[in-house]
Amino acid sequence: MREFSYVRAANISDAIEQAAGSARYLAGGTNLVDLMREEVERPERLVDITRLPLADIEDLPDGGLRLGALARNSRVAHDDRVRRRYPLLAKAILNGASPQLRNKATVGGNLLQRTRCGYFYDAAAACNKRAPGTGCAALGGFNRTHAVLGSSESCIAVHPSDMCVALAALDAVVNVQGPGGVRRTVPLTDFHRLPGRTPDVETELRDGELITSVDLPPGPPGQAAYVKVRDRASYAFALVSVAVLLRVEQGRTAAVRIALGGVAHKPWRAYSAEEMLTGAVAEEPAFRLAAEEAVAEARPRRHNGFKVELAERLIRRTLTELAGSA
Repeated sequence: MREFSYVRAANISDAIEQAAGSARYLAGGTNLVDLMREEVERPERLVDITRLPLADIEDLPDGGLRLGALARNSRVAHDDRVRRRYPLLAKAILNGASPQLRNKATVGGNLLQRTRCGYFYDAAAACNKRAPGTGCAALGGFNRTHAVLGSSESCIAVHPSDMCVALAALDAVVNVQGPGGVRRTVPLTDFHRLPGRTPDVETELRDGELITSVDLPPGPPGQAAYVKVRDRASYAFALVSVAVLLRVEQGRTAAVRIALGGVAHKPWRAYSAEEMLTGAVAEEPAFRLAAEEAVAEARPRRHNGFKVELAERLIRRTLTELAGSA
């Protein structure tokens, strides 16, 4: 591991000032440490923000909930307000990693996870995300776990988070603070970028900006489910996951949100499928058409074509089960 300077931030303004340029924030979780050990990440400065006052979970005046960027995943998943008003989020978090990692990982750290693409971690492999302009070894390599939606010829990596898929379905908003105390908000669905020609630019964060919290709007009515398909029962990333919110009134779909994980460079909202379902009879024929629409733009590679059918079946089954329970 190359040499770097270490700074413990005294407050939020100090952290932002210290983090300009080639620096990284250190909070909960192990992803950054892993990447530094493999020399994928090479920061000149490491800014420790673990002692900043950003770990609270607070009620918002409109009935929503604010999750501090340093709130531990385990605390969020077991918070009574989250379990009662946002069961989708609790289910997604508990489907991710192990209890030990959930006790260390944070809300902000989860948003900023890097991909688990093996070629990204392999310094000998071509990777535009790690070294722009070198190519993408996954295109012609073993790409079973890679993206089928929203990818490009520059990168077909996927975002690994379970929590972010639920946050996308919940229309969460990311709060950030930058130099000079400037604050702004970014919808979670816009926070992560698709690869295009610059897969190394993964989020909408600007230089020196710090995630301070994530806001959840008032809990949506209706049924909710998070379903994850993976290679083994625990501590495995999703091959495909789906977060669904469904409200049925008088036999028709009054409201629906569908987000997919394990299929794209970012949590994937199936907006066209949601639009197709809204107002439709809440039965299997409509769910089948919506599921087909959700993956209509899929572009599978040599080894991951199964993800398209898997995502389609997962959406259809989840919608059918939620409609039945409603």
